[in-house]
Amino acid sequence: MNLRFNKYIALAVIGLSMSTQSCNKSFTDLTPEGSITDANYWKSETDAIFAANGLYEHFSDDAMFGRGLFWYVNASDDMVTGRTDAGSAAVRNFTATGSESRVNSMYKKFYQIIQRANTIISKVPAMEIGDEVKNRVLGEAYFMRGYAYFYLAQYYGDQRAGIPIVTEENMQELHFDRPAHVSENFEQIQADLLKAAELLPLVTAYKGDDLGRANKDAAFAYLAKTNLQWARYDQSKWAEVVKYCDMVTNSGSGRALIDTDNPAEDFASVFYIQNNYSSEYIFSVVSNRTRGSILPAVMFENTGYGMYNGWGYFHPTLELYNSFEKGDARLKATILEFGDTYTLFGEERKYYSSNSQTGFQFNKYMHPFRTPASEHLNPNGDYPTSDLNIPLVRYADILLMKAEGLIQQGQNADALINQVRDRAGLPDIQGADMADLKQERRSEFAGEYTDRHSDLVRWGDAKAAYAKPATGRQHVNKADPESDFTVFEAWPARNFDPSIHHVWPIPPQDLSNAKIPQNEGW
Repeated sequence: MNLRFNKYIALAVIGLSMSTQSCNKSFTDLTPEGSITDANYWKSETDAIFAANGLYEHFSDDAMFGRGLFWYVNASDDMVTGRTDAGSAAVRNFTATGSESRVNSMYKKFYQIIQRANTIISKVPAMEIGDEVKNRVLGEAYFMRGYAYFYLAQYYGDQRAGIPIVTEENMQELHFDRPAHVSENFEQIQADLLKAAELLPLVTAYKGDDLGRANKDAAFAYLAKTNLQWARYDQSKWAEVVKYCDMVTNSGSGRALIDTDNPAEDFASVFYIQNNYSSEYIFSVVSNRTRGSILPAVMFENTGYGMYNGWGYFHPTLELYNSFEKGDARLKATILEFGDTYTLFGEERKYYSSNSQTGFQFNKYMHPFRTPASEHLNPNGDYPTSDLNIPLVRYADILLMKAEGLIQQGQNADALINQVRDRAGLPDIQGADMADLKQERRSEFAGEYTDRHSDLVRWGDAKAAYAKPATGRQHVNKADPESDFTVFEAWPARNFDPSIHHVWPIPPQDLSNAKIPQNEGW
């Protein structure tokens, strides 16, 4: 699913929309109106493949993994909002209603993925096509349905109410209630992902245009992530986290950290374009110069020093900077601070910023900006995609999820954590506990969709973390890389109520369409 595959997405969406059930207002209205071209579609392998391609259309949606879901990641103590914006500030301050333009479309768009998956699952089994294509397409549909429900459940469901479950079996119904508990969603997600794992090939079976499609390891990885969230309500799920992490490791696909015993380069290279399909990336947002994720440019300097249209929305905090251990190679690979030497559009320079709200910039996704803009960046600065894929699950997450599962069961996880530390150039530790695990997750995944905010919530640490203001460095001369600075409050302390803010508000329009209740307290 690389460069040429993305060109097919628009055609796939058109073809799929002509053959799926459409719905009033939005899919979250959940009221089917019928289909129009079933007699002409669902005939050939091409039809099935185009339908599967449509499952990935959200990769090029700014409101999804461009920056949409990152507004929730931005709620953590690792970053602040880089520009004045009332809607995103309301999300970060836990005063949002869900109607804000930054976050009001993601809920329905995940249900659109579910709608497409349901239609594939209902239509493809009866098609007279080869088993290899049939199984793969069905596997992609089960995977993407489970994947969509995973994010919906993580962000909008809890012990008081899950989110509506719509499958190929009940999608003709006119009303869908919220389940009594989010565990019902986790059960559905697990069933879908197990079916996906049964049907999907290993990533090693893909090549060329198919790279980036859902694969067996991705299904196992999301099973581990699902049980990680489920363990908040059922401690027995920690053993399941360990089990599914082992399935990734032992799948035969050769998953491994990028580790050549060169800490200064190894972690940074995980986020290089040439490693878009490395042994470390299990599932990622496929991107290129014309379609994909805008996240790297969203994190780049606002206005890009007049050289490219960076948006400058998410800036690392001093707290994140100070959290790294001395000698951790991940610090420089993750954060640029004033005076750091880096390459920008083919020229070596020292970092400074007149726009950063904290005196720092995320460095993880800067690889496309090293060479002239014409090589890896979209010439359209209003849709600044790049050739860099954005990771959603990396092998390091598999190691650290398993480590957490072992620690939570009273078992030793030193070997797993030390694999991650060794790549970062850090010494081994012994008797690792949850404090060590939390430290490694923060250092490893800062600025990624692995989502520290979600981690803090499930650990019960969010209230204390957010009761402290976020700080940064105020430089005397923001155009001088060597300028002195003072520490200042970049964002005030926030009031996080664990009984309310552990989930996000469902957009009011979707509540109205589906006639379901809002999350309590919002």
